[in-house]
Amino acid sequence: MSVPNVVVHRDADVLAKAVAARIITRLVDVQSARGSASLVLTGGTVGIATLAAIAATPARHAVDWRKLDIWWGDERFLPTGDKERNETGAREALLDHVDLDPERVHVMRGPDSGMTAEESADAYAEELRKAARPEDHGPVPSFDVMLLGMGPDAHVASLFPGNPAVYDTRPVVAVHGSPKPPPVRISLTFSTIQASREVWVVAAGEEKAGAVRLALAEDSGRMQVPAAGARGRQRTLFLLDRAAAAKIPPGLGRIASP
Repeated sequence: MSVPNVVVHRDADVLAKAVAARIITRLVDVQSARGSASLVLTGGTVGIATLAAIAATPARHAVDWRKLDIWWGDERFLPTGDKERNETGAREALLDHVDLDPERVHVMRGPDSGMTAEESADAYAEELRKAARPEDHGPVPSFDVMLLGMGPDAHVASLFPGNPAVYDTRPVVAVHGSPKPPPVRISLTFSTIQASREVWVVAAGEEKAGAVRLALAEDSGRMQVPAAGARGRQRTLFLLDRAAAAKIPPGLGRIASP
C-alpha cells in the first residue's frame, strides 16, 4: 500500500474546486493512456460539492464521459430517488449534466429493487467481478480514482469503527446498525478499497481534525480508525481544508492554498 500524501487547501470551497480539477486531470490522463477510466464516488457535503464544481467548469468537456465507469463506495439502503441516497446527490450535482453511458453507471440497488441489503451487496460484488480484468489480479477492478469522505469518527464509506463490516473480507457488504441514519447501508470493504490504484480521502471542517490525525498515524488500526485503512496501491492522497488539517504534525501536509 502507498504512503499517504497530504495536501491542505484554504477552506472547503477551495478544496472542492481543487479536487474537481484533480479529478478532471486524472481522468483525462488515464483515458489518454488506456481509452477508458473508472471513478468511485462518495457522498457528503464536500463530495457532492466536488461533483458540482466539475459540472460548473468548462474543463469537464476534456473528459470523454462515455468512456467512464462510475461506481460508489457506499450507499444508503433506501429507494431509488430518495434524497438521502448518494446516487441521488451525485445525479443532481453532475451525472445528469454530462453524457454518460447508462450501462457504465453502476448503482447499488435499494429496497425498491425487491432485494434485501445482503442481496444488493452480493449483486454489486458480482458486477465488480464482471468488470475486473486479468491485469487487476483479483475479483474487483483496480479503480483509477476512489473518492472517500471521512466522518468525525474516522469512518470511510460505511465502514464504522468496530462494526462487523470492518472485519469482512468480501468485496461488498451489507452494513447493519450504522450509528448514522439510515441504519442499513451497502459498502465496499477494505479489500476492494485497497485494490484501487489511487485513493483520495477528502475532508473538511474542524470536527474532522482529530480523525484526520488518527488516520495518518502509523500505529492506528483500521478496525477502530477505518480511515487508516484507506490506502491505494499506487497513491493515497488526503485532501483537506485547513480546519481538518489543524491537528496533523507540523510539516506533514503541503499547503496548496495560501
